[in-house]
Amino acid sequence: MSPDLLQVLLSPWFLGVVGLCIGSFLNVVAHRLPLIMERQWWAEVAHQLGDRDSWQRTFGAPRDPAEPARAAALGESLQGQLESLPALGIARPRSRCPSCGTPIAAWHNVPVLGYLVLRGRCAACGVSIGWRYPAVEAFVGLLFVAVAWRFGAQPVTILWCAFAAVLVAASLVDWDTTLLPDGLTLPLLWGGLLAALAGWTLPLSEAVLGAVAGYLSLWAVYWFFKLATGKEGMGAGDFKLLAALGAWLGWTMVLPIVLMASVLGAVVGLGMKAAGALREGRFVPFGPFLAGAGLVVMLAGPVRVMSWLGWA
Repeated sequence: MSPDLLQVLLSPWFLGVVGLCIGSFLNVVAHRLPLIMERQWWAEVAHQLGDRDSWQRTFGAPRDPAEPARAAALGESLQGQLESLPALGIARPRSRCPSCGTPIAAWHNVPVLGYLVLRGRCAACGVSIGWRYPAVEAFVGLLFVAVAWRFGAQPVTILWCAFAAVLVAASLVDWDTTLLPDGLTLPLLWGGLLAALAGWTLPLSEAVLGAVAGYLSLWAVYWFFKLATGKEGMGAGDFKLLAALGAWLGWTMVLPIVLMASVLGAVVGLGMKAAGALREGRFVPFGPFLAGAGLVVMLAGPVRVMSWLGWA
């Protein structure tokens, strides 16, 4: 590839357009990935109900000999219902209106512009389209522009764009469901370690230490809180996400990320509490704030972050 073409493809304006399209795709990921996961969980339940050996190991000899048979019948029923559902994947079927089910025309799917042309309403049924869809598209577009400015026209910029996109997807899913899927956090973790191994980001030793420090720090907080209160303060997905951030940004950035995420999370949580917007259980997911802090560190750079904290 010629240097001139590389300059164009990795320029802020071109990556900004790519970011708009990626943002549209991330909206789909955030909506469909939890549904796909739920189907997988129900499939596991159906399989488990039909496993008579597992029943025997878990419950021992049943008081009613018909219980394992009833469980197996329920498992078969669930499996049949799952198989009768329409196919669902990240890329298929085509995007459609969640209200009337009408497939969305390609020209209405153009990021941001499609929303403006439709004036925020479905072309078929007129139901309002959530503002979050164009907001995510615009945010990812601007994020890719910022990454291009930060790293310049070099191939590693593509890696950092991918890093940012996965963080946005994980944040959306966690905010909606309080789940951080392994399908996002683990590839991000391994991608950070492989990028370091290839010499594209950090020295490998710093990436490995970052992953270990990220995971163990929140793991230790989790167990301290659980032993002290008997409650679970966060999920294992947060450990994995911070481990991934450590693999990309290094072990020295783990503490600044946690501090920034904690402050931002506290501010947002207090604001939601004052507005009566806290969900059941009176908590907000921590993943979006970890991801946001990771993006700040990526764009600002470790040296500047250290100077902000007075640690330089």
